[in-house]
Amino acid sequence: MKFKSALVTQISGSIGGMTGSHNRGGMYFRARATPVNPNTVPQQAVRGFFAQLANLWVNVLTPGQRAAWDLYALNVLLPDPLGEPRNAGGLGMYIRSNIPRLQVGLPRVDTAPAIFDLGDFTPPTVGILSAGAGTISVAFNILDAWVGEDDASMLMYVSRPANPSINYFKGPYRISDQIAGDLALPPASPQVLSLTFPYVLDQRAFFRFNVTRADGRYGSEVRFTQIAAA
Repeated sequence: MKFKSALVTQISGSIGGMTGSHNRGGMYFRARATPVNPNTVPQQAVRGFFAQLANLWVNVLTPGQRAAWDLYALNVLLPDPLGEPRNAGGLGMYIRSNIPRLQVGLPRVDTAPAIFDLGDFTPPTVGILSAGAGTISVAFNILDAWVGEDDASMLMYVSRPANPSINYFKGPYRISDQIAGDLALPPASPQVLSLTFPYVLDQRAFFRFNVTRADGRYGSEVRFTQIAAA
């Protein structure tokens, strides 16, 4: 149901049996749905990382380290579901910075970044998605700081295959591959990355890219979509 409202200008979340949201057509309400929990192996791994990091926050990090993460969160606000800036808190930032690193085997960062930004990067360019090879070419800016930085990486997340008529995908995405930064031998652009899921001709894939810096900064994601070729 599409509508105009004299009461609200933005809406997100649920109340009672209704969920309010918005898309390019405007605000809308729909019946609240209980999401299915498939409890996949990657989901279990992420939940394990959450528990591990929460335990480290309480039992391993020093009061000074926790205070530094709180200060980083206070200075680097993140958008909420309505796009309004919010303080995610020190623990939230610690987990946000480290989950992606643990997913790809990079070392955990316990010391909060001393630079108060997200370490943003130049959006990459995706090439042809090869269904047969299960790969996609990704071009990036070789002058970006992460490229020549040890323990930094550009991460690629990918969706399950979708029909070509689908133009919007919220998630879930799965970590698929990475381009590792290297001080001694920076990676050349483009790189051919592997896809987590198999695709066939004309199926659509959605991509998320982000960069984790060596000091723990985790950027603002960029998204792309591509139709699979042979």
